Amino acid sequence: MSRKLRSWCVSLAAAGALLAAPVPAFAGGVVDPAPIAPNNPFVGLVNDQTPNATIRMACFGPVHIGQTGHPMDGQTVKVLPVTGPTTSQAGYTGSAANSVLVSFGPASSTTSPIVLRTWAVSAKIPTTLVLPCYGTGTVTFAPYPTSATARSATVQVTFVGQP
Repeated sequence: MSRKLRSWCVSLAAAGALLAAPVPAFAGGVVDPAPIAPNNPFVGLVNDQTPNATIRMACFGPVHIGQTGHPMDGQTVKVLPVTGPTTSQAGYTGSAANSVLVSFGPASSTTSPIVLRTWAVSAKIPTTLVLPCYGTGTVTFAPYPTSATARSATVQVTFVGQP
């Protein structure tokens, strides 16, 4: 095989590998990080999940009713715009929002919400939050500033203590 033909075959194989690589997509298209803007439906994600989301808690061993702890490091929240039909869990930025505030419930401590200003960019869940060691709760994604047409998105989460 000639050197030129071999080089062409290697280039063709590399191009095929790039085309076969998975492409992150949401709602039928690739979501590039872009500023959050008014008049957009959106969904919130907790650890890249909307349904069946969990938050791993730094609660080790047997836990008792009402016990609280802190989220483990390395967990995230983010918002993605929705193109197409929306669900009852979807939010809407309304006529004024340029950011989304993320809050956790039930929380036994008062903390500032996480502020998201960009679609598809993850923000860390603070390990300083005080949340239940197990059970369920809600993460609320609220458009800010709000308006008469704004609607929050919610994600039901399960808090999971570590064995």
